[in-house]
Amino acid sequence: MVEQAQAGDAAGHRRYAALQAALDLIDQGFSLMDSDLRLLAWNEAFTKLLDFPPEMVFEGAAFESFIRYNAERGEYGAGEVDGLVAQRVAAARRFETHELERVRPNGQVLRVRGVPVPGVGFITLYSDITAQRRAEEQAALQAAELERRVAERTSELALSEAQMRLITDSLPALIAYFDHKKAYRYINRGYQEWFGLDPDRLDQISAREYLGREIYASIRPNVARAFAGEPVTYEYEAHCVDGRVRMARTTLIPEKAADGTVIGCFELTFDISELRRAQELLSQAQKMEALGQLTGGLAHDFNNMLTVIIGNLGALRELRMDEKVTEFIDPALSAARRGAELIRALLGFARRQPLEAQAAEVGPLVSTVINLLRRSLPEGMELRLDAGELPLWAWVDASHLQDALVNLVLNSRDAQSRSVVVRIAAETLSATRAQELQAKPGHYIRIDVRDNGCGMDAATRSRVFEPFFTTKRPGTGTGLGMSMVYGFVRQSEGAVAIDSAPGAGATVTLWLPVAQSAVASLMADTCCDAGHRADPSAALALLVEDDTEVRKVVRRALVDLGFAVLEAENGAEALQMLEYTPRIQLLLSDVVMPGGVDGREVARQAQARGVPRVALMSGFVPGEQPAAGEVPMLCKPFTKRQLADFLHRQVPAAGGGRMPGALHG
Repeated sequence: MVEQAQAGDAAGHRRYAALQAALDLIDQGFSLMDSDLRLLAWNEAFTKLLDFPPEMVFEGAAFESFIRYNAERGEYGAGEVDGLVAQRVAAARRFETHELERVRPNGQVLRVRGVPVPGVGFITLYSDITAQRRAEEQAALQAAELERRVAERTSELALSEAQMRLITDSLPALIAYFDHKKAYRYINRGYQEWFGLDPDRLDQISAREYLGREIYASIRPNVARAFAGEPVTYEYEAHCVDGRVRMARTTLIPEKAADGTVIGCFELTFDISELRRAQELLSQAQKMEALGQLTGGLAHDFNNMLTVIIGNLGALRELRMDEKVTEFIDPALSAARRGAELIRALLGFARRQPLEAQAAEVGPLVSTVINLLRRSLPEGMELRLDAGELPLWAWVDASHLQDALVNLVLNSRDAQSRSVVVRIAAETLSATRAQELQAKPGHYIRIDVRDNGCGMDAATRSRVFEPFFTTKRPGTGTGLGMSMVYGFVRQSEGAVAIDSAPGAGATVTLWLPVAQSAVASLMADTCCDAGHRADPSAALALLVEDDTEVRKVVRRALVDLGFAVLEAENGAEALQMLEYTPRIQLLLSDVVMPGGVDGREVARQAQARGVPRVALMSGFVPGEQPAAGEVPMLCKPFTKRQLADFLHRQVPAAGGGRMPGALHG
């Protein structure tokens, strides 16, 4: 019981550490105070953003201590310290939602948002918005500079109308002037290109007509501010005559008479569509990366737990117990395996699943998926393939690609599509397009899955790759299908995009790297030959795992497979065993371990010392997966049979080493 309690405490500590590590990756400061205004939790950004000494920040620290520290160093301006502290502590004790901005003495601008947590206390978020405020100030300065230049050119220059038009028509912007009656007096060529307006027929131009009544109503308050004498900048969607929808940013500069009254406005409009798209892509990438790191860290702990559960249940089942007991074991084992699949899906999104990439001809893979799915589709729903005549080879894990296609086709079915077309083609990504897709320029195999279903709006498209996000009815989907597709494609060094609108169907496009040589798909299997079977007593395995329960399960599996097993609970202990035990035939080590020596280092040392077979296991692998030629990786949780198959297929012997015969049984 003591060992179980200690193991539970250790698991809880690791889960807490994983959560704290995830919080420390967030650039927003975070603090949680209890009902007595004492510190319960925080992250690293909280300490850094507010410049608190490390010794001040500890569990149970009083909220008043932080306020007093700030007051004494002048964070709240002039005033008597006790009064400043008392005022803020009293406000905090009201536990009211609040949001404010505070300019620190060093010029840093912080946005502080506090929200009460019923039954717990108060959570506060701190954001550094210094760069944003400086950008706004810079924009205001630029607008002022624009106003100054316009005034200079109005008063000092005497350019003819023809000269002025030549200049303004050459600029990549829309330039106009309208008077106090909102009647246009001048427009440049840009208006003709965007809206089809004639510069020679200004009397027929109506902003309400060429912008549309809805857009015009949304910008009217900005025009009113300009006529009140205030320079103003605003953004809106412009529907152009060529069918494009551009995101426009317009600046209005009032022209004032000598008495200060506004007699008209200068208008300057830019197309910021690409800028907005780049910002959205960056924001989406940052959000997906943060979610990936968080889910990957949680999956590591759950995989360790499931390894213990599946291993022990499997061992119980092999004892040939009474059928009544087996009736309880089988459902539990089945549920644990479903849990393992769920964790595997999370690792797929986090790009932590091991991929066995090779040169694969995409056409036959897709054809197999289509033939399998046709019978499960509703009657009358068409599913066809457009693969062209030339064979197209991608460098990809074939089974994961087929899983991704199954997810996409079934999503189309659930979107009430009547037709799904899968199109395969070779395509070269330009530098510009590759940057938009966050991929490398070069040659790709493009796979389009196009349907004519209900489609998606912008809000759904922005969240479609998030884990557990789904638009399906409760109980009809896990919300992990599209996140698995995203993780698999990005881990394959490819790209994925969605083109969809409500009522217009959806097209999901996968870009996968072209295989540089199809010969790679014909490489021989490097697994151990069945003829090299040895006496089990000759095979000594070193098992390295810091989790005691996981180590027990894996040790029992190795013993059942014919190994004699040495155990090490950390990397440092494993290195000592490698040094003093020369007959080790197999090293099987966890990747993430405490103590400064991880599994990769143990594996390198084992290879350097001539251990014939070296393998790693992990529920979460930080960084990139091992490339071809590196140490093979086994994902937790796994069964004894899966361990045997892995060692047989993936762990070739160096110099003709011998393995226990049980691996081939």
